[in-house]
Amino acid sequence: MSRRSADRLPVRRIVVLAGESSNDRRMLASFIRAAHPGLASAVRLTEITDPVRLRKKAGPELSAAAKTLVDKARGKAKQQKGEFVGIAVHEDMDACPGPAYDRARRAVSTALAKAAGACSSVYALAAAESEAWLLLFPDAFPLYKPSWRLPDSWHGRDTGRRQAPKEDLEGQLVRPRYRESDGPEIIRKALEQGLLTRPSGSNRSHSDFIADLKGWPIPSQRSRR
Repeated sequence: MSRRSADRLPVRRIVVLAGESSNDRRMLASFIRAAHPGLASAVRLTEITDPVRLRKKAGPELSAAAKTLVDKARGKAKQQKGEFVGIAVHEDMDACPGPAYDRARRAVSTALAKAAGACSSVYALAAAESEAWLLLFPDAFPLYKPSWRLPDSWHGRDTGRRQAPKEDLEGQLVRPRYRESDGPEIIRKALEQGLLTRPSGSNRSHSDFIADLKGWPIPSQRSRR
């Protein structure tokens, strides 16, 4: 390939995923692919492993932490010889939705948007934790482990009201026992079967994330010059 032809190749556009663990980042990737397939097909989803500790910060401390995280994401895109176009960040709220959730989500979302500038950003503040989002897709559990069934009484509920959804799953799914690393695989099964766009029940933190994500523009195609 000539130098001139190489210069005309499309620029690789990068969306960076940040979260408390690899499990959370993998789940974010599946949710993005389900909720915004146009975006997912137009970009490469990649991860940074830097710790995410934003929700308990405020003021200049929050602004500095958000900028550091976005700068790391820009560096990751540059390392992959791509163009940074957005960042998706996950944290567990460790509490049910309420005034504290609203304040944290609003403050962190604003700080990330300012740090990202012309690029996109979205903040997934899972209430109470990621396992509560898993509970929105009860039919995915037996797809992953045939012996796993959630009680009918858990279906169609507001999963964000569960104080300890991870412990609830660990107590219910014992053969084999549920582990955090099972979460991304359950969500992957839900994605494969088209379940991620049809939650059973509700969770405001999930709905907020999906609504913000759907507002992301699909980056336009351009070539290297």
